[in-house]
Amino acid sequence: MTSAPTRQHFEEAAAAIRGFSPLQPRVALVLGSGLNPLADQVEDAVVVRYGDIPHFPVSTIAGHQGRLVIGHLKGNPVIVMQGRAHYYEGYSMQQVTLPVRVFRQLGVEILMLTNAAGGLNKQYHTGDMMLINDHINYVGMAGENPLRGPNDPELGPRFLDMSRTYDRELRELALAVATEEKLPLHQGVYVGLAGPTFETPADVRFLRMIGGDAVGMSTVPEAIVARHGGMRVMGVSGISNVAIDVIDGEGEASHEEVLEAGALLVPRMTSLICGVLARL
Repeated sequence: MTSAPTRQHFEEAAAAIRGFSPLQPRVALVLGSGLNPLADQVEDAVVVRYGDIPHFPVSTIAGHQGRLVIGHLKGNPVIVMQGRAHYYEGYSMQQVTLPVRVFRQLGVEILMLTNAAGGLNKQYHTGDMMLINDHINYVGMAGENPLRGPNDPELGPRFLDMSRTYDRELRELALAVATEEKLPLHQGVYVGLAGPTFETPADVRFLRMIGGDAVGMSTVPEAIVARHGGMRVMGVSGISNVAIDVIDGEGEASHEEVLEAGALLVPRMTSLICGVLARL
C-alpha cells in the first residue's frame, strides 16, 4: 500500500480478522521487542499472521513475531499484537498505526502499549519498568504526525487534545498492582524518536534536559491514533538498556541487548499487565 489507508482498508482488515475469530475484543495489547512471550498467557487462543490480514503492516525486525493472538486474558476478551511495524522500516505513520484503527473497528475500548526503551533517567536500571504518564512526540514535532492529511470525522476530531493521553484510572490500577506485587515500576515521560539509530551521547543529554525519562522508536503514533478514536490508553516501557551519555564510553547499544533484557522484563510485564486486566 503506497497511499494513506482509508476507513475502507480498516473495515476490510477488521472483516478478515472476524473471519478467523468471532470474539469481540475489549482490550488490545501491543508487545514490544523481546516481549512476545506475554502472549502465551492468552487462553483459547486463535493465532493469525499479519500477512494473512489485508493491508496489515508486517514487521521485519527480530523479536517481533508478526502475529495476532485472539482470546481471553484474565477474563477479558483480548487481541494481542506480537510485534509491531515501525516508521524506520519505511512505513508511513498512517500505515504504522493501521492496526490501531482496525482494533477500533473491532470494538476495542482499551489499548495497552508496551515497548523496550532506553533509560534516560539516571535512577532507572535495566529490567525496570516505566509507566508512561506523558510523552514527547519528537518526530511529530517535525511534521510526521499520524493525523497529518485529510481528517475523516467518522474516525475522530480534526484537532485532538493530548493533555490526557494516558488514562489516569489505568495508571492508578498499574501502580496498585506494582505495589502489591513488589514490581519495579517508575512513572515518567517517554520520548518517541524515528530510529533506527540509537541515540548519541549528546542526544541523550538533550532528551534528558527536555524532560525525557525513557526513549524509544514506537508507541507515540499508536497512542495518538488510539486517542483520536476515543480509546483509553495505557503505556509501559521496559527499560532494556541504560542510555549512553558519555563519548567513548565502554558500553555499546545494540538490538541484541534489548532482546536479552526481555528475559528479565517478560515476567514483570506479564505480572503487571495481567494484574491490571484482572482489576478491570
